Amino acid sequence: MAPRPAPRLFRTRLAAALACAIVAFGAAAQDTSVRLPDLGSSANALVSPQEAQEYGAAMLRQMRSMDMVVDDAMLDDYINDLGYRLVAASDKPKDHFSFFIVKEDVINAFAAPGGYIAVNSGLIDITNSESELAGVIAHEIGHITQNHLQRAFEASKKDAPLMALVLLGAIAAGAGAHAGDAAGAVLMGGQGLMLQRQINFTRKDEVEADRAGIQTLSNAGYDPNAMAAFFERMQDTLRAGAGGDRDVPELLQTHPVTLSRISDAKSRADALAAQQKLRPNAPTLTKTQWEKSTAPIPYVKDPTVLAAAQGGKGSVETYALMRERVRVLSADALQLSTYYASNLAKHPEFDTPANRYGYALALTRSGRGAKAVDELQPLLKNHPDNQILQLAMADAKLQSGQRGAALGMYASLNGQSPRNRAIALGYAHALTEGGSKEEAVQAADMLRPMLDNADEPELYRSYARASEKAGETVRAGEAYADASYLSGRPFDAMEQLKRLLKRPDLDYYARARIQARIADLTPLVMELRKRRLQTEDNPDGRTQQLQQPNASCAGRLCFGAGR
Repeated sequence: MAPRPAPRLFRTRLAAALACAIVAFGAAAQDTSVRLPDLGSSANALVSPQEAQEYGAAMLRQMRSMDMVVDDAMLDDYINDLGYRLVAASDKPKDHFSFFIVKEDVINAFAAPGGYIAVNSGLIDITNSESELAGVIAHEIGHITQNHLQRAFEASKKDAPLMALVLLGAIAAGAGAHAGDAAGAVLMGGQGLMLQRQINFTRKDEVEADRAGIQTLSNAGYDPNAMAAFFERMQDTLRAGAGGDRDVPELLQTHPVTLSRISDAKSRADALAAQQKLRPNAPTLTKTQWEKSTAPIPYVKDPTVLAAAQGGKGSVETYALMRERVRVLSADALQLSTYYASNLAKHPEFDTPANRYGYALALTRSGRGAKAVDELQPLLKNHPDNQILQLAMADAKLQSGQRGAALGMYASLNGQSPRNRAIALGYAHALTEGGSKEEAVQAADMLRPMLDNADEPELYRSYARASEKAGETVRAGEAYADASYLSGRPFDAMEQLKRLLKRPDLDYYARARIQARIADLTPLVMELRKRRLQTEDNPDGRTQQLQQPNASCAGRLCFGAGR
């Protein structure tokens, strides 16, 4: 069996990593100009690009340990495809970026060190088009490309140690039964110290990020007015509520919007829209062509071209399906199935392919696969080539006990798209659960090539289950340890690896792989033990005691400057 690369492990000091990660949430800057120069070596001397990337990855692992991330292969591919399309049209198309969805109904988004950009599920839920969603993401990309995080870090060297302690406390508190509330309370305790300075800082950098983002939107072929329109709609929501902080969308608290800012964004967007009309024959790219290109040119500029690519007039839009998928995967499926059923029965305008898809997902996830099959059949009749709907049908059939039919659909989909992770994970699950040893071997062989540089815990868990059933127990153990590490549980990962190392049946290569993993994890585990932090997988630690000043967002996470 071919060797499998290990995931990239954390090799720098935890204290520095956490200090930098929290700067993206809570640091303040003092620069008074709107258009600021590139920092050059000044910020890079504090944080190298590689260190920043490692800090962002560490933050993502900690958020996963608190169950704050929507980990779904299909949504992950969608949000990253959208993000990379925008990055290719930005000022820095070759920089590292990674996009993920936060399991939080608060309307917000934020950028973190290393090009990590998060979008809350609540924000995706209230967008009306992919251009609106792209506008928010392009704005966050603007914060990265304009070096706002580096400048914030450089300006907050005195604050960083305090914020590092705050985040350490948030991680420790977040390991308990009420992770979200505890982590939010501790984090906001420290963030409240700098709130006013954050607002003064962000109003200047927000304008700069707007301008960079609108240009990126236009370059990528999206509606350049979408960003201003979305923020204006959020401001209208605020006016309609007019009832204090609880009615203020979090996006407006962390991205202050003024009439002059909206006017500036509209003027810039109108100018870019006029330029687009002057070049109606601008080149468009297919997905394959775009993936091979690094030039900031439109992905698909003409809506008629996009409609044709998706199957012609009346085809179901991928964005609309993904919006409903986010809604279902971020909430209670049983309650949502009632929501969909009620609205479909009472409101004819609610009866759209996307809402029918959401209803089917909610039914499958709440254990009613047979009813989900009934819901999906008319959708597939109208859209027989849509892989998203086909995969939903395969999942529904598997859940309802129609394993043979489901396996046939998974096999066909995998043949069409052999590197699609969502399809592979569904197919592997069907092969492994209730299947033979030979089917488990097939599942493991299918997943193994996808593990190269992967950082999704579910991919490793699925490979581990398949390997275990296939009789490859050492490989399974390694993969379970990798999944624990990527889920923010380094102590569990270390203990699993140490137990594996004691096995008498290890060959030379397996022993070398395990020893290398232990060596990579040791600095992180030692730093955590040195700080005596109490977490779920480190029960012998001791939670650091932090004073918590008054917080403006008590009881929930709301991210600060650098967004």
